[in-house]
Amino acid sequence: MQVSITGATGFIGRRLVRYYADQGATVHVLSRQDIQSSNGSKIFQNDLAACDSDDLIPFVDASDIVYHCAAELHDLEQMWPVNVEGTKKLLVAANGRIGRFVHLSSTGVYGPISRGIVDETTPINPHNPYEKSKAEADKQVLAFARTQQLSCCLLRPSNVYGPDMSNQSLFQMISMINRGRFFFIGRAGAIMNYIHADNVLNALIGCGTKKLPENGAIYIISDNCSLEKLVGIIAAKLNKPSPTLRLPEFLVRSGITIAEHFSTIPLTQSRVDALTSRVIYSSERIFRELSYSHSITMEQGIEGMVMKWIECSKGAT
Repeated sequence: MQVSITGATGFIGRRLVRYYADQGATVHVLSRQDIQSSNGSKIFQNDLAACDSDDLIPFVDASDIVYHCAAELHDLEQMWPVNVEGTKKLLVAANGRIGRFVHLSSTGVYGPISRGIVDETTPINPHNPYEKSKAEADKQVLAFARTQQLSCCLLRPSNVYGPDMSNQSLFQMISMINRGRFFFIGRAGAIMNYIHADNVLNALIGCGTKKLPENGAIYIISDNCSLEKLVGIIAAKLNKPSPTLRLPEFLVRSGITIAEHFSTIPLTQSRVDALTSRVIYSSERIFRELSYSHSITMEQGIEGMVMKWIECSKGAT
């Protein structure tokens, strides 16, 4: 088997590279930088924002699966060239030369939804530049699946986490609970949507290797629990009492608005949105159509995050 992977040095991509290398596959890696292979993979140096489609042909040619995990998350000027134009270049290069194209997307394309159930039939409604670029990239993939008869699959994870994550939001929550400074906002019952990186890996493998119901398949992958349960898991692993303080949402939001005029504070309006959300991202379709199941439960994953935080805290002292 031959697989080609973009974003191979990223949070998810490096897991894919390791998995397929361990399986004995021929692994092609696309990188903007001149990196050294540590597992026998073949490195192709190219920048999705600057290269032409023809430049990408050697990278994708004859691959059974192309996994497109590369994305620009932070640089606003590069989001469209990388996430949209880069995806189109890769599709053009891959067309007629590969077995299947798997695109790692995001539930962010559905926009800021605060309650209800989101599934693959929910209308796309991106708001910020990143969400808009991912939604447009998804559209490009689906268009190729429809018009070029290219076998394609979109995977849309919710908030991906793992002990090697760069995003610090979960570690910050663990720290606040450990210090006795965490408090709930608004009424009980907020829903936390997270998915462990190893579960995303397994879902990507399924998207690449299992029979799809049709070209252009779309799957959401997410796990969820109440905020109260999540906080309880963390507190128990820390051997700390579970927080009980709860403040009215309007009071917290008003305080943030006032404080933002005078200083930088760790709690933002978007963070309050996340801590009061009542939306559930449904994974029923991938469960049903690909026989996928979570290999790491929410409890196991969060306990692992706490253990990593404890390890890092000891190393810092």
